[in-house]
Amino acid sequence: MPWPLRWFARVLTVLLVLALVLAGVLVYTVRKSFPQLDGSLRLPGLTGSVEIYRDKSGIPHIYADSAADLFMAQGFVHAQDRFYEMDFRRHTTAGRLSELFGKSTLDNDKALRTMGWRRVAEQELPELAQKTQDFLNAYAKGVNAWLSANPNASDRSLEYSILKLQNGDYHPEKWTAVDSLAWLKAMAWDLRSNMEDEIDRALALTKLPRERVEQLYPGYPYDRHSPIVTEGAIDHGRFDQLAVPRQRATAALTQAAKTLDDVPETLGTEDRDGIGSNSWVVSGEHTASGKPLLANDPHLSPQLPSVWYQAGLHCRKITEECPYDVTGFTFSGVPGVVIGHTDKISWGFTNLGPDVADLFLEQVEGDTYLYRGEQVKLETRQEQIKVAGGAPVTITVKSTRHGPLINEVMDGAQPSGEANAVALQWTALTPGRTADAIFALNEAGDWEQFKAAAALFDVPSQNLIYADTSGKIGYQAPGRIPVRENGDGTWPVPGWTGEYDWKTAPIPYDQLPSVEDPAEGFIVTANNAVIDPRRYQPLLTKDWAYGYRSERIRDRIKEAIGKGKIDAATMSGIQQDTSNGFAETLVPALMRVDLAGPGGEARQLLKTWDRTQGLDSAAAAYFNAVWRQVLVLTFNDDLPEGARPSGGDRWYDVIRRLLDLPDDPFWDDVTTKNRKETRDDILRQAMASAYQEVSERLGPDVKSWRWGDLHQLELVNGSLGTSGIAPVEALFNRGPFAVPGNKDAVNATGWNVQRDYAITAVPSMRMIVDLSDLDKSQWINLTGASGHAFHENYWDQTEAWTRGGLLPMYAKPESIKKAAAHTLRLTP
Repeated sequence: MPWPLRWFARVLTVLLVLALVLAGVLVYTVRKSFPQLDGSLRLPGLTGSVEIYRDKSGIPHIYADSAADLFMAQGFVHAQDRFYEMDFRRHTTAGRLSELFGKSTLDNDKALRTMGWRRVAEQELPELAQKTQDFLNAYAKGVNAWLSANPNASDRSLEYSILKLQNGDYHPEKWTAVDSLAWLKAMAWDLRSNMEDEIDRALALTKLPRERVEQLYPGYPYDRHSPIVTEGAIDHGRFDQLAVPRQRATAALTQAAKTLDDVPETLGTEDRDGIGSNSWVVSGEHTASGKPLLANDPHLSPQLPSVWYQAGLHCRKITEECPYDVTGFTFSGVPGVVIGHTDKISWGFTNLGPDVADLFLEQVEGDTYLYRGEQVKLETRQEQIKVAGGAPVTITVKSTRHGPLINEVMDGAQPSGEANAVALQWTALTPGRTADAIFALNEAGDWEQFKAAAALFDVPSQNLIYADTSGKIGYQAPGRIPVRENGDGTWPVPGWTGEYDWKTAPIPYDQLPSVEDPAEGFIVTANNAVIDPRRYQPLLTKDWAYGYRSERIRDRIKEAIGKGKIDAATMSGIQQDTSNGFAETLVPALMRVDLAGPGGEARQLLKTWDRTQGLDSAAAAYFNAVWRQVLVLTFNDDLPEGARPSGGDRWYDVIRRLLDLPDDPFWDDVTTKNRKETRDDILRQAMASAYQEVSERLGPDVKSWRWGDLHQLELVNGSLGTSGIAPVEALFNRGPFAVPGNKDAVNATGWNVQRDYAITAVPSMRMIVDLSDLDKSQWINLTGASGHAFHENYWDQTEAWTRGGLLPMYAKPESIKKAAAHTLRLTP
């Protein structure tokens, strides 16, 4: 062999050996942190043995003889699979991300320290029931037992090995009960009500007169979309399902209400990238088994690993001291089951969305603020933020009687007019008992016990649906919902007058809407209005989702009842429904517009479109591109960037009304000179621009377009997945995945029209509980049980999730043991 070739061969051999060594090191590092799933382990602090059975998806079912052992084992199992996620979350909620990642996260920390989530959690802990405190401590003991057994970065997870390269001095602290409570504040923040709507209204007001801003927040369409509760009223100080609201000139009132509904009002909806949920329950009179079926799919931002962790928690013998036999979805970092079923009842959540946060404009002078004609001293505290690789940063947090001043740390919350500061008043900044509610739900066995548990659920306020093995179904609205002296919470208000203050007591729990065994035989919640304000006086909110999902679910249930009895397959089919609720309104309007050129060929797709949005639908691809262009062309020229539409069903009703007003000023493009555009001009341009956009991305053959080629999901790891370092991101992120559905379809895969069609919100899990036989229940998670990249359970449920598949949700010991792929025994 010639010398150059021999030299090249030797170099190549050396490079291959180095590559194999590096690959071997990487594989060793990755696998070293995988948890032990079989055999036996000692867990100091247990009082008895614990068995953990995992199926092939890695979903654990834990069996113990005492409640303390049960929750200690849950802490250990959560840490096995998800400790880095838990550690990242507690740094987030405490405003301590900069300790991990340096100055890049300093703004996040300043905002969190200003609101003081962890401070509230610290105040909350001693106010909880002693049993709850004991279980939180038992859970922490299990987490710390795992942490002690895995002292090295490579023992814990791949993330810690990579973090070690950047921040070699970091060592995780022991877990505490407060760490668990603080995460509940994060969930309350994600599901807060209409604060963004308040900000958006104020931002829009900087460019538009108030009456035009109010056009963008039409009233809830009670005439077209039913609220959750259609019967009952407050009678003698409590909500009574059989009560009839007081009649006050009923005919005139009804006509006035209809008239007002037709007039643009100061009303809106939660429109934060599609965050919402679906849940419904059908009584046994309409099911094939004769017992209820309950479905739930909360819509949240996609995360990898998923925000949910599936688990079963079982006392081997049910006693007063150990009453738990519960299976469902948990949060890693928090003991107990958040959504699921016991051996007798099941429950589901959707965001009720009451107005529990207000922005108060304040007049601050030096270290005081104006209140009712007097200068009152601000409350202040110093917060020191440690920064990896840099010097600590100290901020001064200032608060008025209404809450912390946030205008310096939150985008959009800027003072205006006479004000020079903005305070946030939010119910979650007051200690509550939500942690007590979780354990109470987990041991509830009937409707009364369920309602008693719901009474403890302060924040976030959720629509709770219910079913039990005796055949009862129900609904309960819980939560700490403020009562205002004046105003309706839709606009930022002056704090210095005192006239918009919250009253001391919130709406009493007994006055919140509740339904038991309704005459219809089913209950549907999908962030729609809870109850018509003409029959219910305390203000819950004026900003609801507009009922397109809930009405579609109701229609599908009624259709199924008309054809026969409903089964689990029917429920799953409804969860997968992709019908576009606005197409029936917008498509005819598009068809009436004169359109020449290649866009006309694309428009032909809509003539035979069935309004569904499956992966292969060319019509769905074109329609959603047109919808995106309609919103951008109509409103971006009128609104500041922060208040522009992201999409969703509030904008359905805004456009619905504008379609009847062809010369409304919103249609006019104010950036064009000497020309006034009308409705048809904008619709014509939207169709042409949509054709151009989609043809550039998918090619000129309109029949080959696929919605799934535009509408895709990237699963991004919550911390290192956004590092900006491509090789690191490739280790932790997965995708893209083509996904059917759309924002405000029942299969609610949201996207933001201001950006593109990438999915920003998803059904984060799906669950169908069969109360005739809990073993026939089904569930699916967005990703998987494991938080360890490259573990077989890291994202193994995703493919089934994308196509609407479900896994068995076993509950009986014999079924769980039969399905077990792994068995781990923990001993004292």
